[in-house]
Amino acid sequence: MTTKLESSNSSFFFLKKTVFLPYFFAPLVIIVFISLYALVFSPPLFTSFAWLPQQPKKEERLPFAIGRNENGCDIFSGRWVRDEESRPLYKESECPYLQPQQACLASGRPDRDYIYWKWQPNACSLPSFNASLMLEALRGKRMMFAGDSLCRGSFYSMVCLLQKFIPNNAKSIEDAGQRIIFTAKEYNATVEFYWAPLLLESNADDPKKHTVHGRMVRRGSINVHGQHWRGVDILVLQTYIWWFIDDYFKILEGSFEDKVKNTTDVPSNDAYRMALESMLKWVEENMDLTKTRVFFNDISPTHRSKDLWGGDQNGNCYNETTLVEDLNYDVSKPLKKTMRVIDEVLSKSNVQITLLNITRLSNYRKDGHVSIYKKPFGTLTAEELATLVSYADCIHWCSPGVQDIWSELLFAKLFYP
Repeated sequence: MTTKLESSNSSFFFLKKTVFLPYFFAPLVIIVFISLYALVFSPPLFTSFAWLPQQPKKEERLPFAIGRNENGCDIFSGRWVRDEESRPLYKESECPYLQPQQACLASGRPDRDYIYWKWQPNACSLPSFNASLMLEALRGKRMMFAGDSLCRGSFYSMVCLLQKFIPNNAKSIEDAGQRIIFTAKEYNATVEFYWAPLLLESNADDPKKHTVHGRMVRRGSINVHGQHWRGVDILVLQTYIWWFIDDYFKILEGSFEDKVKNTTDVPSNDAYRMALESMLKWVEENMDLTKTRVFFNDISPTHRSKDLWGGDQNGNCYNETTLVEDLNYDVSKPLKKTMRVIDEVLSKSNVQITLLNITRLSNYRKDGHVSIYKKPFGTLTAEELATLVSYADCIHWCSPGVQDIWSELLFAKLFYP
């Protein structure tokens, strides 16, 4: 009887479990289904639950990167340090491609102090420029500088840094009008410059003939030049100085072919913003940034007013042979306003465009401009000879010099972002 009773009780208990079993398993099945659905179709929702193990986020490496910046160091914040052992990075006479407008020593500059300065970041060291690494990274690839004459100076700096490590019979340079192409034959690599001083289509697009005043750009026309940038692996863009000749800039609403041109005068900062937004949109639509890199060179400061650093208000960079020594010396308010425009536009980017913050570090280098030491575009008048200060070019830079530091910064951000 005892055994039979136990058997009856067991059957009754099993019957109860069978009856209630669906009520236990149904919620469990629902929970598992929801979790799997969230995992597959909405990972952020799934991983937001604290009780679930967090998956480590895989770090995405930018194209060409081989390492990391030291502890997130700001390489653009630092000081100039005199270095006669490792500077200059090349001799002026060693680079046959330098333009007469850059070769200051050949044009009679008597002092050499400007070539012995290097940039030292405050919290880290700037990686040394490695031409072999750069050339190997460019094997089978194209690097292009696109912009104005200052951008062209950056192009020649990069060429001078690379060409000294290439045999004479394995390199060449071609001036094709809008483009200048340096070829490293053994590497099947090119470093190119494309003349587009305002990035958009303008009445100053002829690299040999362009006016100083009355410049205008056609709205929404960046692809006129941009179509020639497609396919490059490293693109360095720069435009600034031509936008700020006057307080207002002319924007063409129609075509340059129109007999009667419909133009609008726009405040220069607003016109510049429009150009940067067009640049940003073009990059987003035309560059595959999983394979390529895009850089934007910040503003290259001028030193056309000596009173900015405590000198004669009628003076400029002429006869300046020393740096600005005041570490608190800063850019002018109008320049800060334009720098904010750049920051605001690039901060809206959905893609990685690396900003090279060259403005403040170059601002100390009042000694680095070509001044009067360049091949003149014609014979100087008696008045100009009597007042050479009025002839001084305080926009462009001597090479070797400041722009080689820009190349080092580009190198650092390319390989160690």
